[in-house]
Amino acid sequence: MEIANFRAIKSFVWVPATGINCLIGPGDSGKSTVLDAIDLCLGARRSIQVTDADFYGLDVSAPIVIALTIGELDSELKNIETYGLFLRGFDPSNGTVEDEPEKDLETVVTLQLTVGSDLEPNWTLISDRAKAQNVTRNLNWADRIRLAPTRIGAVTDFNLGWRRGSVLNRLTDEKADASAALAKAARDARAAFGDDAEKQLGETLRIVCESANELGIDVGGKVRALLDAHSVTFGGGTISLHDEGGVPLRGLGVGSTRLLIAGLQRRAATQSSILLVDELEHGLEPHRIMRFLGSLGAKEDVPPLQVFMTTHSPIALRELSGSQLIILREIHENHVATTVGAEDDVQGAVRLYPEAFLARSVLVCEGASEVGLVRGLDQYRAAAGETSVAACGVALVDCGGGEADKPFKRASAFRRLGYRVAILKDDDKQPSEGVEEAFTEQGGIVFSWREGRALEDELFKCVPEAVLNEMIEFAVELHGEELVDQHIRSVTNNAVALEAIRTDMAFGELSDEVRIVLGKAARTRKAGWFKSVSWMEKVSCEFVAPELPNCETGFSGIINDVFGWACDA
Repeated sequence: MEIANFRAIKSFVWVPATGINCLIGPGDSGKSTVLDAIDLCLGARRSIQVTDADFYGLDVSAPIVIALTIGELDSELKNIETYGLFLRGFDPSNGTVEDEPEKDLETVVTLQLTVGSDLEPNWTLISDRAKAQNVTRNLNWADRIRLAPTRIGAVTDFNLGWRRGSVLNRLTDEKADASAALAKAARDARAAFGDDAEKQLGETLRIVCESANELGIDVGGKVRALLDAHSVTFGGGTISLHDEGGVPLRGLGVGSTRLLIAGLQRRAATQSSILLVDELEHGLEPHRIMRFLGSLGAKEDVPPLQVFMTTHSPIALRELSGSQLIILREIHENHVATTVGAEDDVQGAVRLYPEAFLARSVLVCEGASEVGLVRGLDQYRAAAGETSVAACGVALVDCGGGEADKPFKRASAFRRLGYRVAILKDDDKQPSEGVEEAFTEQGGIVFSWREGRALEDELFKCVPEAVLNEMIEFAVELHGEELVDQHIRSVTNNAVALEAIRTDMAFGELSDEVRIVLGKAARTRKAGWFKSVSWMEKVSCEFVAPELPNCETGFSGIINDVFGWACDA
């Protein structure tokens, strides 16, 4: 596939897989444009509507060019007499096309759509040999119809009737010869309506007849109200699917219709093997998304169809393998398709954090506490009119704590796929030698709490005393006085108790040593005071964020750096 100067795509070259190709990425990255390009180039149509807005940057001096190289040709498309000059060779080992078909290469043809400043589309087969001999030709119309992809979009009832190009016409060779029956039905409908009309419109018909006679106009003795012969006509879509009670199946819900058409397309794969689906999750509940993908052969070793689809559904990402997911992004005015891949760390990331693969940037947080902190601060900032990290296209990934290398492994998986990635981590445990350096050399950013501290250490050390009191009382509300007191006593060998800390705070005599004690007590292993996203989110939004300008500058500086990175995409 080669696309040039089409809408948001200046240049794009891609060799898609033979099975499912699910394009993912942030909005406005060109995913739907790729589907439209396939449809416009390969669809069975004699003309298309093109405007200046379809040219990259509105520059009509650079023509739109869409070239699709098609393999697995049937005998008719390999016909030497018809297409001999245009048969080419494809090397699947490196994805290149040779102009001459050779023994060890797959025989292919390349169909190109070109639209210039006159907005007139031109479809033609291309090859260097034909160009040298000044020979041009398009695909035969019958071959165009056979190759045309089926598109499942927002309007899908087209495929539930026997219209030209619908999936029903591709299921079998059966054709309904309805012409005689339809003509008789039209005549019967006209006659039946006329009989009823004389009863309903008798007075009007009498007046018309009298007026005609008075004016000397011969109407044959009387006039009748019949259906106009030109109005009672039936087109190819007259025959459509109905349920047992005679209700048209086009009345099904959007999701059911899309699901049915996907199943029918699977059955019609021998006649039409290319399917286009934009926003595959549209109208489908999670369990039906799984069935939809299953009907297209998502889990089969030998794919029955070549499918091009787009999605913003985390459910779909979890169901598909990394080899079926393609990240589309623009790099220096060129669009690039990157296959997610099936490596263990990448596939694990897709299963655990599918939403992150739909974002522009990823902030990998060491644990739930960091996620809650950022989310709470973000809520407060957004309420104050600042841009949220979500609006900046940043996804938060929770690594779940554990070993110090874990955030770097997760972040590196995203970084290798071209995502903009940063890490927010504790400093109480250090990663293995060279791990952080390797990540930053890839372009990753690391934000870390200071001086061997975890998040709780920073909070209790750096926030104003009023915030400190609110945090302690919230911990008591969550866990009870006894447990909070027990944690404090445990880290001080019974030297300090909760009641003593409350007394010191009442007299404004809280020491730095006691702040350190509170930080250690708050992060008691497996029983941390705020070690959940929702708990830390409340602490962050309601207590810390309003007083952030009054916090110790080292701590607030790290926070500002994190949000500066997030909003600098």
